[in-house]
Amino acid sequence: MRAAHHLNLAHGRAVRMLRSALPDSAEISLTLNLHAVRAHTSSEADRDAARRIDALGNRLFLDPVFHGRLPQDLVADTAALTDWSFVHDGDLEVTSTPIDSLGINYYAPTVVAAGSHEAPSEWPGAEQHVHFVPPQGPRTAMNWPVDSGGLHELLVRLRDELPRTPLLITENGAAYDDYADPEGDVHDPERIAYLRSHLTAVHRALAEGVNVRGYFVWSLLDNFEWAFGYGKRFGIVHVDFASQRRTPKDSAWWYANVIARNGISG
Repeated sequence: MRAAHHLNLAHGRAVRMLRSALPDSAEISLTLNLHAVRAHTSSEADRDAARRIDALGNRLFLDPVFHGRLPQDLVADTAALTDWSFVHDGDLEVTSTPIDSLGINYYAPTVVAAGSHEAPSEWPGAEQHVHFVPPQGPRTAMNWPVDSGGLHELLVRLRDELPRTPLLITENGAAYDDYADPEGDVHDPERIAYLRSHLTAVHRALAEGVNVRGYFVWSLLDNFEWAFGYGKRFGIVHVDFASQRRTPKDSAWWYANVIARNGISG
């Protein structure tokens, strides 16, 4: 929480420096890894677990940046861990320095339920915990669920909470176990299905008045994935890491057609 606050504070100070150095027409943005948090059941305990995770994963950033405040339920939840004295007078005015748009990284929803176990002795009062529930349905090579409904939920929420803030999908995509066949082609129908469903979710949100200005696939190239090295492939262009040969996957040709048509077909 201390680290999150200082990320927000550094962001606000950077925005102020950029405003002083750049023309008034410059657009300054921020990207957040936001979560579509769902309660496993409609029980009060599960809904409270979802509230806790939403506070920690979403509102810990959204509230200081856009509203100049801390989530008071999170402050109460964590009273046994910190008194939040690392937040100084004037900090929240800095964190909420206005920006022009918000970027969103989204891959999958987060489903949580209530859970409890004996707390470690150094965490007094922390006996109530949450349990992350693996959602049902298809999975990517990262074992992440494929659920474009979460992206729609998130966009509609941000429309209601931040009605004057343009939105961009700055990361959305999926890793699969791609390989080049003997002819040198890379067929990835699962990724095409993933992208189609998520683009459809964005289009639905647009039709419902969400101010989405852009969508960026993660990623153009297979890359060094920060926690998995070269073992996971997110790219729409296949990279042979030994030879550095680049081969557009079927998803690259499909996505190029989407761009050219400004719409989905097939």
